[in-house]
Amino acid sequence: MATRERKQVAERLHSAALHLLRHLRQVDTESGIGPARLSVLSVLVFGGPATIGELAAADQVKAPTMSKLVQGLEETGLVSRAAAVDRRSVMLRATSHGRKVLAKARDRRLDLFSRMLEKATQEELETLETASAIIDRLLSPTSSPG
Repeated sequence: MATRERKQVAERLHSAALHLLRHLRQVDTESGIGPARLSVLSVLVFGGPATIGELAAADQVKAPTMSKLVQGLEETGLVSRAAAVDRRSVMLRATSHGRKVLAKARDRRLDLFSRMLEKATQEELETLETASAIIDRLLSPTSSPG
């Protein structure tokens, strides 16, 4: 496939992914916390304990912004702090309550997406399954180009 065709595919997938995520975000308000806090909570649940700096890097924000987000998560009992092994930094962890809140938010998104997929044909579902596997492979750190 020519470079131009790859770029067109990339553009269509990029646009579709953005529209899909915006649509699915509609149900995030039901969690009671904003999308930025949900993102931080997701990093902690799926990535494990992290420092403020690591969370800031993951969400591409400055440390002071991340500190405010974490403070809000702590105040609602979704995140807890613990001294790191070297005691110079603080590790943040999702609490069991935080894990439950994130799981419910994820379930709401998946339920909405599942309802959307009811409109797809069996062939389209199989194509989407294949596309998902391809995207996962391309995102893999061990994936090689071409």
